[in-house]
Amino acid sequence: MPIRSTTSASSPPPIADGLGTRIRRCEGAGVAVTRPSGTSHQISGIDVSAEQGNLDWRRIYAGGARFAYVKASEGMACSNPLFSQQYDGADAAGMVRGAYHCARPDLSDGGSQADYFVANGGGWSADGATLPGALALEYGPDGAESYGLTPIDMVTWILTFSDRYYSHTGRFPVIYTSLGWWSRNLGNSGAFAFANPLWIARWNPRIDKLPSGWSDYTFWQYAISGTLPCDQNLFNGDYAQLQAFASDGGL
Repeated sequence: MPIRSTTSASSPPPIADGLGTRIRRCEGAGVAVTRPSGTSHQISGIDVSAEQGNLDWRRIYAGGARFAYVKASEGMACSNPLFSQQYDGADAAGMVRGAYHCARPDLSDGGSQADYFVANGGGWSADGATLPGALALEYGPDGAESYGLTPIDMVTWILTFSDRYYSHTGRFPVIYTSLGWWSRNLGNSGAFAFANPLWIARWNPRIDKLPSGWSDYTFWQYAISGTLPCDQNLFNGDYAQLQAFASDGGL
């Protein structure tokens, strides 16, 4: 099961920004979207951070959500103080849940941040109820795009994170990003499509284009609000496939 540690008293306060907040700030919020057509077979879910506070997970489940990603950490010294309530609450309500880490390539190397993520709730176990951890790649809190890294350096940073996470868990992390950020900062690299499932941020009724190498997405964050609280997400498959993905990655 995921390991959980606490942040020391001298650590900076956690950053509550939710998933995609910084992409919306830099790229715009897209258009208002109801559930995209042609996705009736796909499973609904949400992502949350400390920004959402304590949540009524049974009510969220009753509203149709079957999975949730919870922010666990950011950088090297920020963890979500509400992680246990959110992560364990989703589990108790019967949802498949996972954790995500907000990358800060400006603060430390990818391997160290993968270690920190796993120590703060981002682990994985093949129990059919735990999604592999996700690495959120978006703009910095100050709007920084590249964090001062070249595209080659950014590829190396992500590879280091991904490989270290795999060494801890036996799974490669899901990559969350937008096409805009990926194209600007990695030269639209296709280096990750073979091993890392894609979680695409695209607030639009359809996805016109995916980052290089991926022929399809695993998760789609398609709206910032809707019938479920928080961001609206879809898993690209049915519930049995979601459980298989949580168990061993099979789709």
